[in-house]
Amino acid sequence: MAASTVPKPLAGTRVLDLTNVLAGPFCCHQLAHLGADVVKVEVPGSGDLARQLGADAALNRQRMGVSFLAQNPGKRSITLNLKHARGKEVFRKLVEASDVVVENFRPGVMERLGLGFEALRVANPRLIYCAISGFGQDGPLRDLPAYDQIIQGMSGVMSITGSADAAPFRVGYPIADTIGGITAALAIAAALADPERPEGYFIDVSMLEATLATMGWVVSNYLIAGKEPAPFGNENFTASPSGTFRTGDGLINIAANKQEQFEAVCRVVGREELIDDARFAEREARLKHRFELKELLEQALAADSTDAWWQRLIAAGVPAGPVYTVPQALAHPQVAHRGMIAMYPDAPGVGRDVRVVRTGIKLNHAPPSVDAPPPLLGQHTDALLGELGYKATDIESLRKEGAI
Repeated sequence: MAASTVPKPLAGTRVLDLTNVLAGPFCCHQLAHLGADVVKVEVPGSGDLARQLGADAALNRQRMGVSFLAQNPGKRSITLNLKHARGKEVFRKLVEASDVVVENFRPGVMERLGLGFEALRVANPRLIYCAISGFGQDGPLRDLPAYDQIIQGMSGVMSITGSADAAPFRVGYPIADTIGGITAALAIAAALADPERPEGYFIDVSMLEATLATMGWVVSNYLIAGKEPAPFGNENFTASPSGTFRTGDGLINIAANKQEQFEAVCRVVGREELIDDARFAEREARLKHRFELKELLEQALAADSTDAWWQRLIAAGVPAGPVYTVPQALAHPQVAHRGMIAMYPDAPGVGRDVRVVRTGIKLNHAPPSVDAPPPLLGQHTDALLGELGYKATDIESLRKEGAI
């Protein structure tokens, strides 16, 4: 299916993206790929802080940092000074012509600017306003700053990540930011699905709560069964043998969660006698003696490579897979086949091709995509102002006054 024929369920929807760094930009990244016209409203001169973040120092200096490139393809950028009276005037006009506002300032910032939900609803009664913050818009922690690692720590994620003798560990990428962003995108999509919304919607996304919501299994083990979650390393605490095992040349993940899968593992590695061993014959016994079983299986797995064992286990009906590095995962033919990586040739402000990941979904068998690369800071200011009815002389006046 050609890119032009991929469904765009949010076509005709305009989203004003006032967000910085990751949670908010990731939210709007999803919406852009679903067809929304995402307008990134940025501070003149500096823009989204993510423009200065990433592993390429030269791109950071050019305000096109890798962190920004990853989350902002397909968006348009306008620079507005929201502390300037005329900048606020332009923003209100943008709100009148938009459906959604997304911001991730600390609670109260937009109200102090005179641009909070109630004020903007005067300009657009059907407005969907999404505020993403660390702890939500109320409660004793509402005013505190929050970054991904802080939320990972306060949600309990770090306490169950790593092995018993090494935890706590942070997850190796900004998982709380990402969860906050995708939760916000879901809420916005749900609000857009309401054809009435006579009073608009105020969406309050707490990164702390969004992260806790994804921890349902371990949280419920505590709330319902009274079992306090603990770090379990690379082991699956619900089944054995299930986790990461050492082979002759590396690591393999095996998920033998059913009795027949356990028995199949034993046959594949040539240790059929373990099937009737009293320590391992039943599920609860295997959980009690999981590390003894692991040692015995690893002795057998040492005889061959991860790739060899992976193929044999899969053929025997046992879920298994190698432990890849990020480059290995990105280079895999499965990822290429699914069209997960987008490429923007000679991206403006970068001077070379830019490759970024898409959304991880398909619509009618095709991955949603956006045609435009990440925008230069303020790249679309004049065009957007023109769409709002501003003339060239008006734009020049706004620029001289420091409103844009």
